[in-house]
Amino acid sequence: MSTGLIITLIVAAVVVLAIAAFLARRGGGPHSVKRRFGPEYERTVAQHNGDAKAAERELSERLRRHGELRAKPLSPREREEYAAQWAAVQERFVDAPVEAVVSADRLLSRLAEARGFPGDGYDEQVSALSVHHPRRVQGYREVHAVAVLAREGQADTERLREALVHARALYEDLMEQSAHDSHGGGRRHEHDHEHSRDHDRDREHAHAGGSGSRGHGRLSERLYLPGAVRRHDTSGGRA
Repeated sequence: MSTGLIITLIVAAVVVLAIAAFLARRGGGPHSVKRRFGPEYERTVAQHNGDAKAAERELSERLRRHGELRAKPLSPREREEYAAQWAAVQERFVDAPVEAVVSADRLLSRLAEARGFPGDGYDEQVSALSVHHPRRVQGYREVHAVAVLAREGQADTERLREALVHARALYEDLMEQSAHDSHGGGRRHEHDHEHSRDHDRDREHAHAGGSGSRGHGRLSERLYLPGAVRRHDTSGGRA
């Protein structure tokens, strides 16, 4: 084999690898869609009765519409206000769980809009959140659905508690200060930093104190103590 042919083959191999790396970074292909969306991928497949191709088309369309969205940073004052509002929601849950869950639903909507996600409709907002917070967006769906049921007296206190706990995960994601926020734009993808956030959450529960958006540990403890919330039942025994 001539030297020229060997060089040509080497160059061709390098080009193929470069193209493959580029596609991987862009997130192209069904495997990367599944990897990016995680549990949201499985949920969408289930919604399409197991049709993975239909689910991938839907998720790819979400990426097309919302993939370039860059979250807006919160000002220090906004962060303090939202932290105070969430603390009030948790405090209120003890005596008025229905009102607390309804307030949490509205708070998440306002906070998402403040971070730059669409504010002109629940469905479009959830669609955008599912692209950038695929492992936490289900908590928003749950608290929204349970808030509707609670108004009709169809959600017991335990279900309300679970919805609020799940909603808190998305609240923490939206409150998180990304490395780029201080420079006025951009956000790190949620799934790239899930492990570090989970570690922070574990430390919060371990110390049950703290401050800032992950503070109010003693308030959150009440939401994790089943006996502390069963004195209110809005469903009359219905689930």
